[in-house]
Amino acid sequence: MTTNKVALVTGAGSGIGKASALALARAGYNVVLAGRRLEPLDTAAREAEKHGVRALAVSTDVGDPASVRSLFAKTRQAFGRLDVLFNNAGMGTPAMPFEDISYEQWKAVVDANLTGMFLCSQEAFRIMKDQTPRGGRIINNGSISAYAPRPFSAPYTSTKHAVSGLTKACSLDGRAYDIAVGQIDIGNAATEMTDRMAKGVLQPDGSTRVEPRMDVQHVADAVVQMAGLPLETNILFMTVMATKMPFVGRG
Repeated sequence: MTTNKVALVTGAGSGIGKASALALARAGYNVVLAGRRLEPLDTAAREAEKHGVRALAVSTDVGDPASVRSLFAKTRQAFGRLDVLFNNAGMGTPAMPFEDISYEQWKAVVDANLTGMFLCSQEAFRIMKDQTPRGGRIINNGSISAYAPRPFSAPYTSTKHAVSGLTKACSLDGRAYDIAVGQIDIGNAATEMTDRMAKGVLQPDGSTRVEPRMDVQHVADAVVQMAGLPLETNILFMTVMATKMPFVGRG
């Protein structure tokens, strides 16, 4: 059923972001789709509008403050409010020895995964605390890496640990304004980013093994579940993972 609620998804042109934006549209949310490349965002927006909602595609670099300010200004101008922010945009580096990671690679991951989430959450706070009805929900995309790293993943793992801290801090600071903040930690969703897992990925013992993956739609459904809760209820942390992927125990 269509509502006047508005959801903004970063990294919405493909993978988890696109699947989640479309799932939110099916659930009746008007959607704002943000990402670097406008063409896939426009394609996803057209798909979203088939569900009878309004969709807005905005080319955005989440690591750039001016770009983020523009994104949220366009959201407010188009819809007048914001009910859900899914901080999904992120990236990693190619697997390489720790000592070979360049400063530029480190900074690019920090800008996308952590600074971008900080900037987007700040702008969401500013809208949500002043709108009527007041409040809203922010969902941060963490990762299994927020708990356990893969080999050669220092920038990605460091930022995802930091995301957990940001989630807790924003959850605390949002209480006064009816802003609920939670985190979804995802393991091995079947997207282009995890195609390599079907061929085999490096394990901590030095071996290379194929890892099970799960349908990305199950992640999108979980995001909709978190988004749809009344604001007096919050899922602070949710882990959605391929049942048989190496994570619990010793793999």
